[in-house]
Amino acid sequence: MTPPDDLDALVNELNAGAPRPRPVARDSRAAAGDDVQTARLRGWLVEVIERSGSDLLLVAGAPPSIRVNGIVTPLDDAPLGSEEIEDAIAPALPPHARKQYRDVGIADGSFRTPDIGRFRINLHHERGRSAAAIRRLPSTVPRFASLNLPPNIEALTRLSRGLVLVGGPTGSGKTTTLAALVNEINHRDARHIITIEDPIEYEHPHRRCLIEQVEIGIDAPDFPTALRAALRQAPDVIVVGEMRDPETMQIAVAAGETGHLVFSSLHTTDASTTVGRIADSFPLERQNTIRQELAMALAAVMTQTLIPKSGGGMIPAAELLMVGYGARTHIRKNALQHLHQEITITRKQGSFTLEESLTELVKRDLIDRKEALARAGHPEEFERLLG
Repeated sequence: MTPPDDLDALVNELNAGAPRPRPVARDSRAAAGDDVQTARLRGWLVEVIERSGSDLLLVAGAPPSIRVNGIVTPLDDAPLGSEEIEDAIAPALPPHARKQYRDVGIADGSFRTPDIGRFRINLHHERGRSAAAIRRLPSTVPRFASLNLPPNIEALTRLSRGLVLVGGPTGSGKTTTLAALVNEINHRDARHIITIEDPIEYEHPHRRCLIEQVEIGIDAPDFPTALRAALRQAPDVIVVGEMRDPETMQIAVAAGETGHLVFSSLHTTDASTTVGRIADSFPLERQNTIRQELAMALAAVMTQTLIPKSGGGMIPAAELLMVGYGARTHIRKNALQHLHQEITITRKQGSFTLEESLTELVKRDLIDRKEALARAGHPEEFERLLG
C-alpha cells in the first residue's frame, strides 16, 4: 500500500508537471500494489453497474455487498480485512479527503473513472476497523417528471424567494429531487444558480441558467464559508446540499429572508421535525429568535420516502407544506404539532399530506397497502382516505 503522504506528493508532482522519481525498486512494487487495489475497486464497481445497484458496501469481516432496489446482497467474494478496504479505497479519494481520513478517521469524496462513471465515497471506521460506503452517481441530471413525484412539487421551482427545505431519511432521494428541481429551472429560466455540495453528485450543464457548483474541500473549506461567499456572487438561486451546523442554518435562513431562493436538505421525516431540527440546533437562548426568522424565511417544506414498487424498483411518496400565515404563526409559537393540520388547510396552495400521496400510489397499484400503512405518520387518516 502506498502511504497517503506519498500519494499527495505524487499528485502535487503531476500537477506541477514534474517527472515521477523512481529511485528504488520499492516504489515500483508499491505502484504495482496500487494498480492491483485499483483493479479490485474497479471490479466491484463494474458489478454495481451490471447489477443496476445503487451502493457498494465494504465492512471488515464480511464480503463486499451491493444494494439493489433497497436490498443488500453480498458478492461471491471472501470476507474483507480492514487493511484490504483501506488499501482499495483510500487511493481513490481526492487529496483533501485522504488528509481528512488520516486526521479524523472519516472522509467523503467523489471518484470518477471515464469508462465506468462517478461515485461518492465515504471511508470511515467501525469497531476500530476500516469500512466504506460507495454510492453510484448518475451520469445525467433527471427531469422532474421522471421521478414519479406528485406534480405539485414542481411549483417549488417557480418560487421567487424564500427557504425551501427537503427532508427525508438517508437514501430517500433528497439529493436527486434537489437536482431535478434545479434542472427544471435550468431548462426554463435565465438565472444564476450556485450549488454548495460535499461532494458534487450531479453535474449540471449550462442551459438557460449559469450554474456554479462549489465542492467543499476543493473549492471552499466548509459550508458556512462557501455560503457567505455565495451571497456576494449575485445568485438568484442557492442550493445547500445539506445543512449540518447552526452557522450554515443561520446564513441560509437569512438568505431566504432577504430575497434569495434557497434550497436545502435535512435528515427528517415530516414538516414538524424538519422545522424543529433547525431551531433545536441552536442554544436554548437563541431558539426563539431563530423561530421568528425561520417563520419569515420559510417558503415550503417537503419530505419524501422511497417505497418498494409493485413489480420491482422503488417509488417515492411525499408530503408538501406550502408555508402561509397559519404555519408561520405556529412556527413562531413553537406549536409545530399543528403543521400537519396546516397542510390540509392549505391544499388550495398546493399542500398535500404523506397519507394522500400514499393513498394515490395504492389506488394506482404502484405500492402494496401494507407497505403504505407502515410508512403513514397518521395511519387513521390513511385508512379513511383509502376507504
